[in-house]
Amino acid sequence: MTTGYLNKHFGKAKNQFGFTLIELLITVAIVGTLASIAMPMAELVVQRNKEEELNSGLRQLRGAIDAYKQAVDEGHITKMVGESGYPKSLRDLAYGVEKIDDPKKSKIYFLRKIPRDPFYPDANVVAEDTWGKRSYDSSPDSPHEGMDVFDVFTLSNGIGLNGVPYKDW
Repeated sequence: MTTGYLNKHFGKAKNQFGFTLIELLITVAIVGTLASIAMPMAELVVQRNKEEELNSGLRQLRGAIDAYKQAVDEGHITKMVGESGYPKSLRDLAYGVEKIDDPKKSKIYFLRKIPRDPFYPDANVVAEDTWGKRSYDSSPDSPHEGMDVFDVFTLSNGIGLNGVPYKDW
């Protein structure tokens, strides 16, 4: 009678539910391994998304700068003697410039809004100031701002997934 009593109260019952310590440790080890694999993948996805935003922003801005220059060359926008014909600032692309061949003096817009550089660290800075600007008078090797905006580039010192520094995109 004592053996039945001990088995009943201290032994393992057939319908007992739960996990042993070893089962829990194995589960924690598997979850930890999966998490260590997933974290770099998540960081890669975030970087790839930022690179796509950067590429899109550069494409939009450069397309708008080229459209502005074309409008100047076609005589739709005033060009003073000695000017390059490129916009004086990125604001001109979004806020518009007066169309000189229209009697109503309506504006021509080249962008709905200026995209932000996704790699710029300060979210409180206006979108126009997140980009590096190259004037028509500066060389590609040492771009600097000037009287106009000939090109834009990111101010990030990072290197893309393709191995090319972001500044060279």
